[in-house]
Amino acid sequence: MRRTFIHLLGLAALATISAGAVAAPPNVVMIISDDHGWTDYSFMGHPHVRTPHLDKLASQGLTFRRGYVPSSLCCPSLGAIITGLYPHQTKICCNDPPIPPGVKPQGARKHPQYLKQEAEMRTFLDGRLTLPRALGRLGYVSFQTGKWWLGHFSTAGFSHGMSHGDITKGGRHGDDGLKIGRATMQPIFDFIESATREGKPFFVWYAPMLPHQPHNPPERLLNRYKDKAPTPVAKYWAMVEWFDETCGQLLDYLDQKKLADNTMVIYVTDNGWTQSPNANGAVKSKLTPYDGGLRTPIIVRWPDRVKPRMTDDLAISIDLAPTILTAVGLKPTADMQGINLLDAQAVGARKAIFGECFTHNAVDIHKPVSSLCWRWVIEDTWKLIVPAPQNKPDEKVELYDLAKDPHEETNLADKEPAKVERLRQRLDLWWPAND
Repeated sequence: MRRTFIHLLGLAALATISAGAVAAPPNVVMIISDDHGWTDYSFMGHPHVRTPHLDKLASQGLTFRRGYVPSSLCCPSLGAIITGLYPHQTKICCNDPPIPPGVKPQGARKHPQYLKQEAEMRTFLDGRLTLPRALGRLGYVSFQTGKWWLGHFSTAGFSHGMSHGDITKGGRHGDDGLKIGRATMQPIFDFIESATREGKPFFVWYAPMLPHQPHNPPERLLNRYKDKAPTPVAKYWAMVEWFDETCGQLLDYLDQKKLADNTMVIYVTDNGWTQSPNANGAVKSKLTPYDGGLRTPIIVRWPDRVKPRMTDDLAISIDLAPTILTAVGLKPTADMQGINLLDAQAVGARKAIFGECFTHNAVDIHKPVSSLCWRWVIEDTWKLIVPAPQNKPDEKVELYDLAKDPHEETNLADKEPAKVERLRQRLDLWWPAND
């Protein structure tokens, strides 16, 4: 009860218009790709993958080439984006609850104990500030599409959405919402048409399951890549281009409806992906503490408000909520540790970013530390990874110089003990992970 009251109090406090409020707050469109490697864009230097629409968006916006998400798994990553909080702050740390003892994974979703805890995890946003709730205080309507793990779209405060979240009807990570992008873009267009007809500002959450598996791209796209890489990699690259095409459809629609000039478009991925040359999925990326799972370009486009440029300043997805809230004239809450990415002084003053990776299935849904696998910190170009002994007892501390070793192949921890100790102290000051 006390925690819910605090969250509601925070929501009320946030809904105070700041001195910099804009007369006509912008529409906000958030584009979130799914299982997408940070290198896999033309504008990030990939020699084969074609992403013309995202390339154009990057050229028109403030583009952070060294963006990150705090956790390399979709549910906690999406939770961090929509709340502006770290997973350990919200308890949204894992995709699924624990598998009951003696139950096989494929049978867990029929087990009463599992289903009870899954339903309980969906309450973790109750009374908590989210972007749709905050924007709703200013009269925004909001629309959820694509990936969503926490039940019905209304659990996050969306006024409209596609995901029903009904466990008895297969609701888990987006259900009907997963049609977006792969099958149609029309629900988004219909929503925007309705919002503009009613004269209301809008927030769109476009989080398609792209380029996520299944890697089943249109043959016309696969044909571009099948002679350039092994089939599993070629399919993944084609999926990236398919996703880019859907972004083009959305961005073109904003242009056609003359909405682009007063619409803030934000791009980020939920977690990274490095496709194995065989069919075994990702390597050293998703569910790991490496940049292959954590790094993503972050783009903010707001015509006439944000000067287009590319930067290697550090950014992290918990910055997106403070950035959006400030743009519409609201003040971020005190528990948000991110910064406004449009504040050049704040970006320049940043010394480090932090993150945490957890097990896929929770150990204890109420105790984030029980599911913790690694904490990590990046300061300048140095990255420290500290394993959690409760889940990674045999792993060692790792230290990388990302400037010289962007794919984290040479662990320098033994050669740089003083740097390890200093960064570890910094990590412990952020979150000691002892409760």
